[in-house]
Amino acid sequence: MLRVDGVPLHVLREGTGPAVVLCGGLGMAWFDWEAVTALLAPDRTVIRFDRPGLGLSAPAPGPPTAAAEADRIAHVLDALGHPGPATVVGHSMAAFHAEAFARLHPHRCAGLVLADGSLADPARPVLPRAVRHAWAGGVAGAASAAGLPRALGPAGRRLISRAGALGPHPAHPWERTTYRTSRVVRACALENAAHPYQAAEVAALRPRRALPPVPVTVLAAYGGGETPRELRWLERQRGLAAELGGRFVVAAPAGHLLMADAPEAVARAVREL
Repeated sequence: MLRVDGVPLHVLREGTGPAVVLCGGLGMAWFDWEAVTALLAPDRTVIRFDRPGLGLSAPAPGPPTAAAEADRIAHVLDALGHPGPATVVGHSMAAFHAEAFARLHPHRCAGLVLADGSLADPARPVLPRAVRHAWAGGVAGAASAAGLPRALGPAGRRLISRAGALGPHPAHPWERTTYRTSRVVRACALENAAHPYQAAEVAALRPRRALPPVPVTVLAAYGGGETPRELRWLERQRGLAAELGGRFVVAAPAGHLLMADAPEAVARAVREL
């Protein structure tokens, strides 16, 4: 446990070699990266941490922003004594954090892997951030008062995991312990509420802060279907790679939780940067 920006964070550092930071998507925990970590640790220093409120980390005092999460990555590296550049892997919504890190801390970034990353929408959200944040906190508080996290939290997590992955993946021993807490449910609600604002934040950052000259890979998950939705997603991921001047790679067969379905593809993307 390390105190970073005043918040006790659960941080893991394993392996030896160049630093790689693994950042999970909305509501995810350190154990979602177990398979990828096992593949990278022989020749990389793999760093994982739970964002505030998630996993085993303490709650955050305020709603998440892309800039604050980018700073948090830098400060975690500082706390671990890694002043040099690091490769950052951002999955889903954490692709916003990884890209913001590269733009706001260019000398700290060695490369980016955006793993089935969320796409930045330049349109401004309709509701003010404070209103949506208060609403999400209120819903999470009501759910906690009703005992729903303890009763339904782990089951909800498993349903979401099954929907996002193609293969059957057994529950991690810590899954039930963490997802039955009101702390984690509230963090998930606040991250979900912050998603459109972080998308707009990154879209606004792009014309103002250039990416450093580092390799970028956009790794898109593809389940093998031919539906318009799946094909459109691949094209949008290809467009993201083109916009960032990066390489476009498809991980198949894999669902959105490609760190579970295709950990080898994630590890390979890191090594091929």
